[in-house]
Amino acid sequence: MEHDADPAPAPAPAITSLQPADDDWAARDDLEEAPAKPHPHSAARDDDDAREAPRARAAQDVNGIKSSLQSLELQSVVQTEAKEEQNRKRHLNVVFIGHVDAGKSTAGGQILFLSGQVDDRTIQKYEKEAKDKSRESWYMAYIMDTNEEERAKGKTVEVGRAHFETETTRFTILDAPGHKSYVPNMISGASQADIGVLVISARKGEFETGYERGGQTREHVLLAKTLGVSKLVVVINKMDESTVGWSKERYDEIEGKMVPFLKSSGYNVKKDVHFLPISGLLGTNMKTRMDKSNCSWWSGPCLFEVLDCIQVPLRDPKGPVRMPIIDKYKDMGTVVMGKIESGTISEGDNMLVMPNKANVKVISVHCDEDRVRSAAPGENVRVKLSGIEEDDITAGFVLSSIKNPVSAISEFRAQLQILELIDNAIFTAGYKAVLHIHSVVEECEIVELIEEIDLKRRKEGDIKKKKSKRKPLFVKNGAVVVCRVQVNNLICIENFSEFPQLGRFTLRTEGKDIHPFLKSMFGSV
Repeated sequence: MEHDADPAPAPAPAITSLQPADDDWAARDDLEEAPAKPHPHSAARDDDDAREAPRARAAQDVNGIKSSLQSLELQSVVQTEAKEEQNRKRHLNVVFIGHVDAGKSTAGGQILFLSGQVDDRTIQKYEKEAKDKSRESWYMAYIMDTNEEERAKGKTVEVGRAHFETETTRFTILDAPGHKSYVPNMISGASQADIGVLVISARKGEFETGYERGGQTREHVLLAKTLGVSKLVVVINKMDESTVGWSKERYDEIEGKMVPFLKSSGYNVKKDVHFLPISGLLGTNMKTRMDKSNCSWWSGPCLFEVLDCIQVPLRDPKGPVRMPIIDKYKDMGTVVMGKIESGTISEGDNMLVMPNKANVKVISVHCDEDRVRSAAPGENVRVKLSGIEEDDITAGFVLSSIKNPVSAISEFRAQLQILELIDNAIFTAGYKAVLHIHSVVEECEIVELIEEIDLKRRKEGDIKKKKSKRKPLFVKNGAVVVCRVQVNNLICIENFSEFPQLGRFTLRTEGKDIHPFLKSMFGSV
C-alpha cells in the first residue's frame, strides 16, 4: 500500500484505572506523589546484571585475546613453514650403477653410516649376521639390501632407496642392481636420477670383466646417458684390496681405459665426469679427505665434497606439473609416489591422473618423512589423493596439471640411435621390443622407417635443405633413424625438446639392450 499524505500523529496512550472517573485526578496525584516501591525480585536481578556486565566484558576481552593469539600463531606457523621451505636444502637423486660385485651397496651403506643415518648397534647386528653366513665383508651392504634374497645371494634385485644430508644438499640414494638379469630395475632407478655414481672395482680381473663387451659397466654407462644422467662420478672402489694396495698405476690404468669410452658414450669428461679412489668397506676418502699415510699420491677431494659441488640444470617450479608415478599404496586414501619433473605440487591442488583423465585433489604432500605444504621439481614425494581408487592407478601413469595436461598417445615418431642388435640382425618395420620411458614399461612395435640420418653430414644438412630420399627398408648397428613407434596401450610422453625427462627412452628385447637411444621424441602423433 502506498501513502501519499503524512501520517496522523499517534493518539496518547489511555490510562486505565479501576477507580471511578471522579477520582481520576486524585488518583493521578497520588501516583505522582507516592514513590514507587521496588519489587524485591527486580532489585535482585539488577544486582546480578550489575555483577554480570563486567564478567561478560572480561569474557569478550579474553575471547578477543585468544582469537588474536590464534591468528598470530597461525600467521607465525605459515611464515615458519614458508621460511623452512625457502631454506630447505636442494635435493638431488643419486643412482649407484656399475657391474655386479663392484661394491655399490657397500658404498651406499657406508655413506649412510658416515652421515649418521645408521647407528653402531645396527652395524654390530649386521656384522654378526654377515659373519654367521661366512660373508664378513657384506655387512655394510645389508644396510641397503634389506630382503633375504639379496642378502643370501649378495646381489641387489630391487632399487634400494635411502636418504642422507650434507651441509648444503639432501640426497636420495638409488642403489641399482648390477646383475644383467635385473637391468629393467636399473633403468627404473636411473630414470629418476640427477647424478650417477659409477662404481668400478679395482680388484684384478673384476674391472676387466665389467669393462669387456657385454659387461654391465659399459651397459650401465650407456643407459645412464640415455636416461638423462648428465653428471657422472666414477669411483674406483676396493683400492684397499691386497692385490691393489692403493696403487697409482692401477688407478691410472682404469681411468685411461674409461675416459675414451665415456667420451664415445656422449659424456664431456672435463665438465661432467669426476674420478676418485675410495674404499667403500673402510669408508676411506668418502666423508673426509684421504690420509696421506694411506695414499700419498692422491690430493683431490673426497666423495661428499664432489657430490656437494655438482651443479645440475634447474627445473621450472612454475611450469605445468609432471610427476610420473612409480608406485602406489592405500593408507587412509590413495597415496602415489614419484619424482616431480616439472611444476610444484601443493596441498589442495586439483589435478589429473593421466592417461585415464581422472580428476583428483591433493590431500597431503610428504618429502622424505616430513609433511610439507608444497614440493618443487626434483623432489621425491608421496602424495595422498582423493577422487581415485588405488586399483585405478598403475606405475607409468602421470600426475599432471589440469590446464596443461601431459600427452597420452599410442603412436609417435622418434629418432633412434641403434647401438647393438642381437646376432647382427637388421632393424626394419615390424621389429618388436620393450619400451622403457620414465616409469613406463610397455611392449612396442616399429611400424615404419621414415629416414636414416647421416651424422657426418648432419651439420651441412642443417644449413642446406636436403632433397627428400626414399624411405629405408632396413638399417643396421650404429645407424640413426627416424621411425614411427606403436604401443598397445595409451602412454604418457612429451616432446624431447619441451620435457626431456618424459621424452627419452630405451628399447630392449630378449633381456639385452638392443638400442638405447641417445635422443628421442622430437615429434609425436
